Amino acid sequence: MNLKEHIRDRIRAEGPLPFEEFMAISLYHPQGFFGGDVLRSDKGGDFLTSPEVSSLFGETLASHVEAERGRIGEPFNVVEVGAGSGSLLESLLAAIDVPVQAIEASPAARSSLEQKLGADRVFANLEELSRPLRGVVLANELLDNLPMAVAQRIGGEWRERWVGLDGDDLTFVDAAARPEVSDWLDRFAGPVEEGGWVEAQMAAGEWLSSVIGILSAGSIVVIDYGDTAEGLAPRRQDGTLRTYRAHHLGPHPLDEPGETDITADVNFTALVAVSEREGAVAKLHRQDDFLSELGLRERLSSLRREELEAARSGDTMEQMRVRSMRTEAETLLHPRGLGDFRVLVVEV
Repeated sequence: MNLKEHIRDRIRAEGPLPFEEFMAISLYHPQGFFGGDVLRSDKGGDFLTSPEVSSLFGETLASHVEAERGRIGEPFNVVEVGAGSGSLLESLLAAIDVPVQAIEASPAARSSLEQKLGADRVFANLEELSRPLRGVVLANELLDNLPMAVAQRIGGEWRERWVGLDGDDLTFVDAAARPEVSDWLDRFAGPVEEGGWVEAQMAAGEWLSSVIGILSAGSIVVIDYGDTAEGLAPRRQDGTLRTYRAHHLGPHPLDEPGETDITADVNFTALVAVSEREGAVAKLHRQDDFLSELGLRERLSSLRREELEAARSGDTMEQMRVRSMRTEAETLLHPRGLGDFRVLVVEV
């Protein structure tokens, strides 16, 4: 039985599913997008993240890690949640010597990580780690994949969109908004016009709260596409829910469960509120500004000078090598691309 048939059978037996349940099955079921034997986050997969674009990303983040180690002292550890291909930890370890651990739900990614880091450093979930933690917890493009509810503003109130059936086809069906969904939307959706769609990202806040709870000293660095509630307001008419496959936008989220990445822009206003509620200090940055503060823009200027010097000396191979690194740095900082990602630093 394929995954779509599994979902259809469940709806026939139990009735429509809240969208977050459908999303969890689609992504994390053994037959789901992240549940199989395909490594999704690499050049041959379905999407690329900043660490796959350039090792400069991890090397630059190493400056933050080193500063945190200086601030809180030993013992100190770096944990990446949703470590994917391991490219971030690999490049970070090339820059500094620090104990690392990787958390990854995907069996295929865990296998790859075990080969790179050793099986004793790779875990399926945070609950498997010794507690309390001290150090830095990294989450790069993780929270956009956590299951979320979907709602629409209709007649001045919230109506959820669950997943039901129209014959054999999966379709959105109307449902009364559950109290916890309405509460989240009232607090964090921002201004939404009639008919506007919003993703209620309760699981993202729960994840952040749980990590703050087990981190005795250090910081959490959340990097993702998204914005504040105010910044997301222009995107609310159609919502930001979408799919990716093979490095391109994919079909409608209900069309091919298990075959596409399902994602949405992260609401960072909600995450800042969670941080403050838990007594942590939260600072929100753009990725281009954050990496620049850690030295990447200065490194870019140096690469431009090195490229020019190589060209003047006639060293074509060196010029090509440096040009590649320069292009990668520019990609990480591009104000309308990766540079427009948000970085939330939560200090405990």
